[in-house]
Amino acid sequence: MPLSMNTSTTDKGGKVENAYRIMVVDDSAVIRGLLTRILEGDPQVSVVESVSNGEIAVKRLASQEIDVVVLDIEMPVMDGLTALPKLLQVKPGVQVIMASTLTRKNAEISLKALRLGAADYIPKPTSSGELTKASDFKHELVEKVKALGQVARSSHKAPLPAAARTQQVPATSAAQKPKTMSDSPSNLYPSKTVTLRKDAIAKPDILAIGSSTGGPQALFDVLGNLGTITQPVVVTQHMPATFTALLAEHIARVSSMPSKEGEEGEVLKGGHIYLAPGGHHMVFEKQGTNTVIRLNQEPPENFCRPAVDPMLRSLSKIYGSRLLVLILTGMGSDGLRGSEVVTAAGGSVIAQDEQTSVVWGMPGAVATAGLCSAVLPIKEMASNVRQLVMRSAA
Repeated sequence: MPLSMNTSTTDKGGKVENAYRIMVVDDSAVIRGLLTRILEGDPQVSVVESVSNGEIAVKRLASQEIDVVVLDIEMPVMDGLTALPKLLQVKPGVQVIMASTLTRKNAEISLKALRLGAADYIPKPTSSGELTKASDFKHELVEKVKALGQVARSSHKAPLPAAARTQQVPATSAAQKPKTMSDSPSNLYPSKTVTLRKDAIAKPDILAIGSSTGGPQALFDVLGNLGTITQPVVVTQHMPATFTALLAEHIARVSSMPSKEGEEGEVLKGGHIYLAPGGHHMVFEKQGTNTVIRLNQEPPENFCRPAVDPMLRSLSKIYGSRLLVLILTGMGSDGLRGSEVVTAAGGSVIAQDEQTSVVWGMPGAVATAGLCSAVLPIKEMASNVRQLVMRSAA
């Protein structure tokens, strides 16, 4: 199969200067070709290697400048999970996206790969025909590759593509800035953290968490160290259905609280963790003294379903100032609009800092919009949240 090797600074072939350099690893020549054509359709992306198994990938990576590897799981000679640590050893700064068809076995392997250092995963359509037609898959693949390409470039100080260098965070209006902080993070340098002012936050009646790229490991860190609390915890993590069910099981193993996917009509219980099922937005309504889960398949928001924004909007109506939100690592800006609603109602938002985020998209969006009561490293989140939720009512 012919490869596109065009990464020059000219616009020959339509590529921008310093396009992200990608390796595609899949035992199917047809799938490699389709993935290559999808990626090459973006001027910021150039596929410079296309190989059929993990062993070849490890050898080629040693002699190539690669930003992102799209790595299949099931391959002959050397499978993706075996190749992953070898790839990371050969080039520590490289970002790896696991790609697999959506089976429970592959979902388990993908979650294991995330714990071993893969940056993200993407579920492949089950056939080349579906892959050709799947516009959501194409968008997700290209955006993840570009976001992680930027992470890879930052790790070894290589220049970004020209188009990526022009992207700016939108300015923030004064009305968006938090009213409870003396030190607003609206002018944060990306690496700066803002310490939590606990006296400015009401004791929460519920904890809501939004996350995406890098989210599973961040969730394990926060929920695994939070202990048992009396409030319910609700989570929207960008994942398909098979993955969210498994993620809930994995969280239950590391946490001191029961964890499961949320179900339609289910009443929230304190000290329980509920994950939005893949393919459904998880929102909430009040029924008497109870808060009830409602699942829907309304259109994706921010290209995501489940999405964080609808979860936060519904919770804000019920809990107002008694809502505490964590926005963890993830690409894009899902959670920004919802956090605007939360802070307008008196609730509080804490964002993960850039240094500990795999991608500082979602937390960066709320931090630079001046919506946060704190911007914290992931290792400090559980202890700070626990102090808030376990104290006497404010």
